[in-house]
Amino acid sequence: MTRAILGRLLTAALLLTMLVALAGPWLPLPSPTERVGVPFEPASWSRPFGTDVLGRDALARTVHGGRTLVLQALAATALGSIVGLVVGTCAGLARGGPLKGVLRVVDGLAAVPPLLITLLIAAGRPGSDFAVLVAVTLVSLPFSVRVIGAATARLAGLAYVRTALARGDGRFAVIRHDVLPNIASEAWAEAGLRFIAATQLCATAGFLGLGAPAPAANWGRLVRENAVGAGAQPWPVLAPALLLVVLALGMTLTADRLTSPVRRPRNERNTAP
Repeated sequence: MTRAILGRLLTAALLLTMLVALAGPWLPLPSPTERVGVPFEPASWSRPFGTDVLGRDALARTVHGGRTLVLQALAATALGSIVGLVVGTCAGLARGGPLKGVLRVVDGLAAVPPLLITLLIAAGRPGSDFAVLVAVTLVSLPFSVRVIGAATARLAGLAYVRTALARGDGRFAVIRHDVLPNIASEAWAEAGLRFIAATQLCATAGFLGLGAPAPAANWGRLVRENAVGAGAQPWPVLAPALLLVVLALGMTLTADRLTSPVRRPRNERNTAP
């Protein structure tokens, strides 16, 4: 019961964090770029998080700093899922040939450090949030293809899939009717884990100064900007860091629910004696 309550609380916190991040610019808060006081002013009723390194409202900066990051992570996850499903299912059903060679290329890409790819692409287009999105998407693709490919390959060895292929069903028809319904939970869980990785990588890019330049707010950039005064005024650093933690924990729990309990494939259950 305690675990169930904790799960509900984390899910509610995840949804609230996502809502605040996406709707932040429309909330009735001070401008995130206008100075409203002295640097690192303590928290008060009028300014719950105090002020940041330049005297700007820390709450407004925090609320405005999540929208781009979350949208980048969601877009990278969606694009990675689409490509991962298409390439992974086709490669997983293939017994050899070019599609299996695709998996070898994917393995090579997965060996490159994600942060290196992000730096190479995003640093080549300074000040571009789109470059960060492209980099994060490319980083996530190899893992999506491998997970979906492995799940599909496992199903490809089952009798009902071999029977469907043997009787002449098209590859895409088999994928649609026999593969996708039985790997849906794994695909959703994999997307959830990639969303976590994408948010952390987007925050890291902001911390390193990639993407839209200051004074644009980004949770990663907020941590770096205000680290010098964290001892005197911790909220400008703690608030964005805690929101990133809530996103990670909430999405991890959601992904865990999607894969537990593990169910037998639908067609396999239907044919079992």
